[in-house]
Amino acid sequence: MNEITKPYCGARLDRLPTSKNQWKIFGLVAFGLLVSWSNAIGGLMLAQLQEIGWTNNNITAIFSSLTTAGMFFGAFIGGIIGDRIGRRKSYLLFVFIHIISMVIGAMSPNMTFLIACRFVMGFALGALLVTLFAGFTEYVPSKTRGTWSARASFIGNWSYPVCSLIAMAITPAIAPEMNWRIQLLVPAFLSTILFWVTYRHFPESPRWLESQGRYAEAEKIVSDIEKRVVAETGKPLPPYEKLDNAKETNISYSQLFQGELLKRVILGSFVLIAMNVVQYTLINWLPTIFLKQGINLKDSVLLNTMSMFGAPIGIFIAMFIIDKIPRKIMGIGLLIIIAVLGYIYSLQSDMTTISILGFFLITFVYMYVCYASAVYVPEIWPTAAKMRGAGLANAVGRVSGIIAPYGVAYFLNTSGVVGVFLLLGGVAIATALIIAIVGIETRSASVEDIGNIVKKES
Repeated sequence: MNEITKPYCGARLDRLPTSKNQWKIFGLVAFGLLVSWSNAIGGLMLAQLQEIGWTNNNITAIFSSLTTAGMFFGAFIGGIIGDRIGRRKSYLLFVFIHIISMVIGAMSPNMTFLIACRFVMGFALGALLVTLFAGFTEYVPSKTRGTWSARASFIGNWSYPVCSLIAMAITPAIAPEMNWRIQLLVPAFLSTILFWVTYRHFPESPRWLESQGRYAEAEKIVSDIEKRVVAETGKPLPPYEKLDNAKETNISYSQLFQGELLKRVILGSFVLIAMNVVQYTLINWLPTIFLKQGINLKDSVLLNTMSMFGAPIGIFIAMFIIDKIPRKIMGIGLLIIIAVLGYIYSLQSDMTTISILGFFLITFVYMYVCYASAVYVPEIWPTAAKMRGAGLANAVGRVSGIIAPYGVAYFLNTSGVVGVFLLLGGVAIATALIIAIVGIETRSASVEDIGNIVKKES
C-alpha cells in the first residue's frame, strides 16, 4: 500500500484564480447568512409584543439578554463541535436546530415560552455564525480572504432591511398578535431551503481535513477543485511551494489560555464585545428608543427600516477597502467614528435628522461588524483550533451582550437616549485602545502563516 503524502492544501488553494468553485462556496455561505435572520427581527418583534402587552422595558431586557446568552453558549459549544466534526456537518446541524426553534417559537402561547425558544434560537445562530465566518476563511485564497468574507457579510446583512421591509409591509395589514409569529416563520421556511441546498452542495474544508491528518480525503477534494479550475480556465495552474508551515497540530483547549493564543483570545473577545454591545443594542432597542421619543409604532418601524438600509451599504463599502487598509487602523478608526457619531445622533429630535444620521451611524456600525465578525476575528486562529478559538472569542464577547440590555434599560429609564449612546461610545473607545495595544496584522497573510504560532512557541 502506497503511503499517502501530505496534500499541502493551503498552498494549492491560495494559488488558484477566481473560479466557479469559489463562487459556489461563497454563495452557500452568503445564503446561509442572509436567511438566518432570527436575531435581526428581535427589535421588530418586541415592538409588536409591546403593542399586545406581552413586554415592557424590563421584559425586553430579559428577552434580549437570554437571546445573547443562547448565542454565547452556541459560539462556545459550536466552536468545539466544529473542530471535532468538521465544517460541513456543523453547518447542517446548526441550521436544523435553528429551523426547529423558530417554528416552535412562532407557536408560543406566552412570553415566557417565547423567551425560552429565543434562547435556543440564539444557541443555533451563535454556533452557525462561528461555523460560517470562521470556516469560510479556509476555502478562499489568502490574498483576497478579506474581500471574500466582506462579500459574504454584504449579502448576509441584507437580512436586516429585508426583514424590516417585510415587517413594514405586513404591519398595517396583520394584527400584532399574528405579526410577530409570521416574522419567525418566514426565515424558518427559507432556512429549510438552505438546509437542502447545503446538504447537496457544501463540501468539507480540505484545510480542516489536512489538519486532522485525513490526507486522502483532503487530496480528493483539492484535486477535484484543481481539475475543474483547469477545465474552466483552459490554462495550467501555477506551481506551489511545499512549505512545511501547515503541520497538523493537536491543539488542546487549554492551549487557548497560553502564550500567543491567549493574546488572540483577548484581542478577539474585545473586538467582539464592541460589536455585540453596539450592534445588538441598535437591532433590539432602536424601535423602542423611537417609541420612547414619542414616535408612534408605524413611524418607528419606518425609521428603523430606513436606518437599517445602512447595514448592506456599510458592508458594501467595506468590501472594497478591507484588503487595502491595515486591519488595526481600520478597526480603531471605525470605533472612534461610531462613538462620536452616536453621541451626536442621541441629541437629535427631528425625524428627518434622526433618519439621516441613523442611516450613517448604521453604515459605520456595519462596516465594523464586517471587519470584526466576518474578517478579523475569524482569520487570527490556527486551522486546527479555528472554530474553538473563534467560538471562545465569540462566547466571551457575547457576555457583554447578556449584560448590556440591563444597562441600556437602566439608562433609557433614568437618563434617556443620550445615556444609552454614551454607554455605547465608551465601549467603542475602550476597544479601540485594546486593538492599538494587542492587535496583530493579518492582512494578506496566509492561513497557515497566521496559524504558525503554536509551532513557533513549542
